[in-house]
Amino acid sequence: MQFGRKLRLAITISAAAASLSLGLITPTLSGAAAPKGTLTVAEGPGANPNYIFPYVNGNYISVNNLNDFQFLMFRPLYWFGLGNSSAVSFPISPAKAPVWSNASKTVTITMKGWKFADGQTVNAESVMFFLNMYKADPTGYAGYNGGFGIPDQVASASGSGNTVKITFNVKVNPNWILYNYLSEITPFPNSWDKTSATQSANCASGTFGAASTDVACKNVEAYLIAQSSKTSTFTDKMWQSGDDGPYKLTAFDSLGNATFQPNSHYSGPQKSQVKFVKEVAYTSAQAEENDLQAGKLSLGFVDPSILTSPAKNGKAGPNWGPIASRYTLETGPEWAFNYAPLNFGSNDPKQAALNQLYIRQALQESIDEQGIITNVFKGYASPMYSPLPQNAPKSLSGPVPNPYPFSLANAKALLTSNGWTEESGLMTCTSPGTATGDCGTGITAGYTLNFKIFWASGSPSLDQEFNAEIADWAQIGIKFTSSEAAFNNVVADCNGAEFQICSWGGGWTYAPDYYPSGEEFFTPTSGWNPGGYSDPQMTTLIEATTYGNANLTAYLNYAAKQVPVLWEPETSPVAEHINTLNSKIGWVPNPCLNFNPEYLSFK
Repeated sequence: MQFGRKLRLAITISAAAASLSLGLITPTLSGAAAPKGTLTVAEGPGANPNYIFPYVNGNYISVNNLNDFQFLMFRPLYWFGLGNSSAVSFPISPAKAPVWSNASKTVTITMKGWKFADGQTVNAESVMFFLNMYKADPTGYAGYNGGFGIPDQVASASGSGNTVKITFNVKVNPNWILYNYLSEITPFPNSWDKTSATQSANCASGTFGAASTDVACKNVEAYLIAQSSKTSTFTDKMWQSGDDGPYKLTAFDSLGNATFQPNSHYSGPQKSQVKFVKEVAYTSAQAEENDLQAGKLSLGFVDPSILTSPAKNGKAGPNWGPIASRYTLETGPEWAFNYAPLNFGSNDPKQAALNQLYIRQALQESIDEQGIITNVFKGYASPMYSPLPQNAPKSLSGPVPNPYPFSLANAKALLTSNGWTEESGLMTCTSPGTATGDCGTGITAGYTLNFKIFWASGSPSLDQEFNAEIADWAQIGIKFTSSEAAFNNVVADCNGAEFQICSWGGGWTYAPDYYPSGEEFFTPTSGWNPGGYSDPQMTTLIEATTYGNANLTAYLNYAAKQVPVLWEPETSPVAEHINTLNSKIGWVPNPCLNFNPEYLSFK
């Protein structure tokens, strides 16, 4: 999601699997067989990549831009999620395992000496390039959380040769820094250190935090952002010179169709086994399903709405009949949670209502998660009552029970006991004020509970989910006006100021911020807090898990009860792979949604 946080914003096909452990994983090294064949992969409906610069703001922080696109070319400092784990994999990371000292205040990172496509070594200066830009303009990066981690708690940072040393001004949780901050650093090549096509700068080589470095980095950032908005530049020499991943981008169009070929300079242990990776853009799930029926895809997905038999105990049920003889259906849990943001901003005319916990509770108690899981998602989902991912190890958190079970009767009683009367099917405030039994602060007489909600188009199951919720909310006297937009537009709009409730349809995947702490979205300075949620008690509980070593139990239980967002069922990928394809790392979809096509080959 973080930023490391990266938003899990769409159906994404990956080729790895399973549950998180705060350890590490080691891949099987490859042989040297010549690559062959074309791996054709479906993009999520309307979720085409549209940003290449791996210093992403809130409008572009999505699985389609990071995991499925940038990560194939530009490898983050540390890689997470391969095989049957979501843990860190040092063997396929450009840096060796970090070493901590100075009572968990100093971390030393040693680079392995991988190469960029232009021949430059991926070294300490490549890491300092990112860190210097982050220091110069932290709010330009969607992973920024004011006051937390990198860069705000960094007292000093320096690099020489292949060694980077970062010292924090407080003792920090090493796992938190590794999983949520070091994981988000992408080494940049010197060929990007420029302010125009011909003018070089010194963002990479400048002193961390120096005024001159900040000025240089802001100018470089402005130039690279301008270039990244031009899809026609994505395959040019400058962007591809920074390629240290297993693939290089050789074709890209304005619709988001992308073609990759193996990067001959890739230094990692597993070389590509296919000659081409083609990612195909779609506007709807049905269009993609048509291509599955025609056998045009190696990896794809189906919307759960077309399946006639449900998943059983987390395992995939029978496949969709028209493709069952050619494809195999796979599913698995994601390291994620699903939610719909609420807007607490002062510009929202419904802010006063959303600020009332009892109204948020009534909205949450009217969401029939189990009914939606059974009837809409055919069992390919799990109930979600907090930010705790499925299958989280007990070392992270104790139990987080559902504080607000589905009950339309209780939800309606919450409203009528707090000053609301149903008039012509719409709850209206008839007892304004702040005393017990009144509507609450800022709610005047005649105020009505009617809201606007919008979500990403192109997914029949998502339409069914929210239409079912709107119907149940109507039963307690809360009315909704709905609309839809393309996925990328919804992400940008949710990150803007004018919405009341929104959903891009995928919630949040803890990637590339893999530690499921809450500073990234539930603190006032977080990098991804679309609704502007702020609660001092929530911030205190989060800080105990980041500056200290407290587990997540208290924070998660408080978040569940406060309903800072609407908790929605967390869907599991419903992924298809053609039977002529082999995988060295299994077929369960990657829980972090990271895509490793280099481990796939044709029989």
